[in-house]
Amino acid sequence: MTGHGIGRRGLFAGGAGLAVLAAAGGSHVASSAAPPGTMASARDFGAIGDGVADDTDALQRAFEAALAGRQATMVVIPPGRYRVTRTIEVTSKGKPDGNITQRAGILAQGAQLVSEIRRGNPVIKIESRAVIRYFLIEGLQIRGSGQDGHGLFINCQIAGTYFYNFCLRDLIIEGCGGDGCHLNGNIFEGQIFNSYFRDNKGSGATFSHGAQRTVLSAVHCFGCVFGANGAHGAQLINRTQDVSFYGCYFLLNKLYGLSARAGCTLLSNCGFENNHMRAKDFASGGAGIDLMVFGTLIGCTGYSIYRQTHLIRAYVVNRLVMIGCTGEGDNDAEGARLAALKGKADASITLIGCYGGIDRQEKLPVLEFGAAGGSAHFGSQWDNSNLAWLGDHCLWVDDKGRLRMKRGAPRSDDDGSIVGVSG
Repeated sequence: MTGHGIGRRGLFAGGAGLAVLAAAGGSHVASSAAPPGTMASARDFGAIGDGVADDTDALQRAFEAALAGRQATMVVIPPGRYRVTRTIEVTSKGKPDGNITQRAGILAQGAQLVSEIRRGNPVIKIESRAVIRYFLIEGLQIRGSGQDGHGLFINCQIAGTYFYNFCLRDLIIEGCGGDGCHLNGNIFEGQIFNSYFRDNKGSGATFSHGAQRTVLSAVHCFGCVFGANGAHGAQLINRTQDVSFYGCYFLLNKLYGLSARAGCTLLSNCGFENNHMRAKDFASGGAGIDLMVFGTLIGCTGYSIYRQTHLIRAYVVNRLVMIGCTGEGDNDAEGARLAALKGKADASITLIGCYGGIDRQEKLPVLEFGAAGGSAHFGSQWDNSNLAWLGDHCLWVDDKGRLRMKRGAPRSDDDGSIVGVSG
């Protein structure tokens, strides 16, 4: 990846990452961290969970215990409804005291946080100023007030600090005044499983590089739903690109299901249904995915009966690969198609076994295999990057409609020899 001129993989290549973490006091090769503490309960900190008591202070203490550096532990929030009247905000200590190198976090199956927060402040904010690994939040439900900010905001924007190897699992975040989940800065090598981000006024989830060249990368979302949000289902911003989605569903969002304007590493078996609900009609709608630069889609589907026009709209600078993808519609969206494609003349665009129709910029090179009728479509102009090759011989169609062949790449439209007679 290339965002902000530095990539996490470049930073950590060849063992350099271990040296960086060791210098930061966070090496996991020879950690002096204490063994994990015993599991605690939010009840130990005074939480009631009856939907009547104000549990803000108790939950603040519970989250502080889960992020208490080398004393960090797992905290259970028992099933119940917990009123929250101001932001639960935890800023870790600096390095090395704030480092967490053992499993810690929040286990909250059946627990619902009911926000009464106003003025755009987040419900939960976690700020990493150290090296935090293995942090888990599982089972938590956040019901926003609509006047708060992000439901869950994790921030790591100081150079040399990290939040990674994390896991967010079985979350429900809905009705918040900002994004459902907002991840910003040096956050990487993490997973989000089986989580539900819906009816938030911002996007369902936002993934962002941060200040001081901090990089978000290698984040993977599995089986999540991003639905009916006021902006996008999910968005990658500030040149973030190394986020992948597997078996996720993006539906009924006011704008795009996914906006990835610097590219997206992988979308696998994801569905995009009836996005662009803010548009007044199909003609003013848009695609399920807004993609720029590069991307790979495998087994993704687009379906619309309202205002979603395509599975994907893309401007390709480097490469786009789509395998087994479809785009279609019914009712008001019977004209929905697979893709609307634009890009640079030397971009590489390959479609294999995809169906649904393509709207493309003139002369854009698109290589198609297994399109309608089982055919293969190659580029035809001599300077196209997707010409057909038979061994070391290249084929193209000149400006008079004649098939030409040359050993090696053509250097002009009338290069090589005419093959047969058109007509």
